[in-house]
Amino acid sequence: MKTRKCKVLVVGGGPGGYPAAIRAGQLGLDTVIVEGDRLGGTCLIRGCIPSKAVIHAATEFKHAKDYAANQTMGISVKDPEIDMEKMIGWKSKIVDRLSGGVQMLLKKAGVEAVAGWATFEDAKTCVVEREGEEKLKITAEHVILANGSTETELPFMPFDGDIVISSTHALELKEVPKHLVVIGAGYIGLELGIAYAKLGSKVTFVEALDRIMPLFDAEMTKPVMQWLKKHDVDVRLSCKAKGLTEKDGKTHLEFETAEGETDSVRASKVLVAVGRKPCTQNWGLENMGVDMDGAFVKADQQCRTAMRDVWAIGDLIGEPMLAHKATAQGEMVAEIIAGHRRVHDPVSIAAVCFTEPEVVGVGLTPDEAKEAGHETVIGRFPLSASGRALAVNAGDSGFVRVTARKSDHVILGIHAVGAHIAEMSGEFALAVEMGARLEDIAGTIHVHPTMTEAFAESALAALGHPIHIPA
Repeated sequence: MKTRKCKVLVVGGGPGGYPAAIRAGQLGLDTVIVEGDRLGGTCLIRGCIPSKAVIHAATEFKHAKDYAANQTMGISVKDPEIDMEKMIGWKSKIVDRLSGGVQMLLKKAGVEAVAGWATFEDAKTCVVEREGEEKLKITAEHVILANGSTETELPFMPFDGDIVISSTHALELKEVPKHLVVIGAGYIGLELGIAYAKLGSKVTFVEALDRIMPLFDAEMTKPVMQWLKKHDVDVRLSCKAKGLTEKDGKTHLEFETAEGETDSVRASKVLVAVGRKPCTQNWGLENMGVDMDGAFVKADQQCRTAMRDVWAIGDLIGEPMLAHKATAQGEMVAEIIAGHRRVHDPVSIAAVCFTEPEVVGVGLTPDEAKEAGHETVIGRFPLSASGRALAVNAGDSGFVRVTARKSDHVILGIHAVGAHIAEMSGEFALAVEMGARLEDIAGTIHVHPTMTEAFAESALAALGHPIHIPA
């Protein structure tokens, strides 16, 4: 067995692990990263990036269908068709390019990338099983665990990759399912379900809660519900999936309604999107001596675990299970190891749902601010009053809403819904993180015509003197 000693060992090449390794390499630390699949992790290979590619392709196809039916914007086309194999191939090329880019960046930073599955013998030593090569034992001074998360299965209906599929399977389908049932109306289920509705599937959502997208309030989710209703997407709320059944030779999903009755719906495919769980199995976590916090590895604000010089980041240590959180933590840990003074203490982390329309949330909602004891002022600007939104056919629904403390106008939260609104999430996050006041946003000249003007107008509305809507 070959052996290797290093300063920093990173396990997991996803959006937490590879930035940690790159930053460690930039800081001159002898760093090894081990990844059992492909560099880029779930986000790049089978999550964030490929799903957004499929969502974009589905949206373009929907636009083409609208042009064919209605000559929208004066554009007319003949019956558009979708070739799923070519679309998936296009998506895969994007993934390949980005994964190759990660490999190049690691090399440029002086990081050694090892392909294989790491199993820990103790807190600082792992053995890597490598395909076609002898095993490699790595001992490190510092270990960064970035193992990520995986889809949660229903115990009574495990994934089979055929009828019962995960989000990963949904991104590899070679045909558009005629009847797609999505269990779970959170962000993953809604994003993929809406994409397949655009591609032509008859989509039904089965959600155990009494509303969709529980992270957002009713005002935020209303435009999404309106889109679903307009496009004949069936949403069954307060319904619990029970299992598959056969009726007249066809597969159906059986579920229990809010009234306690049993109902069913036709299903060519059943996409189970009920959440994700941390990857804690089969890599020797039990040999490392770290503490657990329920299903997650317990870590402090510097991502330190109970074991000295063992760090854990990203989905492995809990909510929010977001790629950009993992990236920030990975960079921070590398800098702490190098002797910098850092702590993970963001004011807020933006969350985005790439639904139709898109939804963004940063910081406190009006209700959350009230519950926290704040007296607030709220400004709301509809996208129907935005010239840019109307010019790009994105003004039918949506708005930007800002919540600020009444006493000093410090912004506590920003929430928005609308087409292309995800691209404004960075500005929203920056405003909350920097402790901006309403006057800071209103006094910043926003480019005309852009969607960002809606943010400035929402601040003006909270101050009581908007320009493009009545005060």
